[in-house]
Amino acid sequence: MKRREFIAGVAGTAAWPLAVLAQQTSMPVVGYLNASSPRINPEFLVAFRRGLAETGYVEGQNVAVEYRWAQDEYHRLPELAADLVRRQVAVIVSTGGPAAAIAAKAATATIPIVFTSGADPVRAGLVASLSQPGGNLTGMSLFYAQLGVKRLALLRELLNSRAQVVAFLVNTSTVEGASQLPEVLAAAQSAGQQIIVHNANTEGHIDEAFAHFVEKRAGALLVASEPFFTFRRAQIVALARTNSLPTMYQGRGDAEAGGLMSYGASVPDMYRQAGSYVGRILKGAKPADLPVQQPTKFEFVINLKTAKVLGIEVPQNLLALADEVIE
Repeated sequence: MKRREFIAGVAGTAAWPLAVLAQQTSMPVVGYLNASSPRINPEFLVAFRRGLAETGYVEGQNVAVEYRWAQDEYHRLPELAADLVRRQVAVIVSTGGPAAAIAAKAATATIPIVFTSGADPVRAGLVASLSQPGGNLTGMSLFYAQLGVKRLALLRELLNSRAQVVAFLVNTSTVEGASQLPEVLAAAQSAGQQIIVHNANTEGHIDEAFAHFVEKRAGALLVASEPFFTFRRAQIVALARTNSLPTMYQGRGDAEAGGLMSYGASVPDMYRQAGSYVGRILKGAKPADLPVQQPTKFEFVINLKTAKVLGIEVPQNLLALADEVIE
């Protein structure tokens, strides 16, 4: 090879990464803040990317995403949110519970924020109203408090009200957990159902809770909707099976992991909508003009394999109601 051609080739090779870098830096950058881990519910991230694609944005092609995972250590969320603000991202997506949204809101009043949350966003102080959020936040809310009442009713129907005592595992240290407790207690009182409550926000607390439930002869268990319990799904499912405790969980993933029953909104669909909102904001929409979305799709899943292990015969009327029966 001639020397001039060699130098030209080296120069072209050196220039290529700079061109790619220039292309990447011209992309809008989205900050993705999550209270949990990428190992938990990876399908949520797939759904978020699908929502982005619906508005014409594909990660790595015309949008970049900076990920920040708190690994279920909520105290890290404020610094992770502040780091995304320092990166000057175009939009922050706060997922995995209201704690991430609260941290993002505290970090910036100007960068648009799209949240996914199970708590009432008005009560949590995230938005002024559902229809007119105001400020720089909007998103999707599952309103877990109301879902807890429905789960309790389904659990009672499964057992034909035979369970004299129903246990409720809840984490009141979070907005989502605290909001569910009064609703479930009121529903239990209205139905004449005795209920015992155990608060848990560590792995050790969960072990203690099950020991407490066994001691009090609980006949069934309701697990509150809570990112922390999703993170500890394997532990809770194993303890429920070991202690032969019929349990109602918050989402499809719990039933697929061996839980007896789950009822909840389609969380992947919520993440898809969040991705769509991010795309709309990147195209110029303002969070204040985008109403907070509520779920329209709910899923009731029954794991018949677990029912057989527990010696439970699921009534036909419940099987007919189920969106999916795992056999």
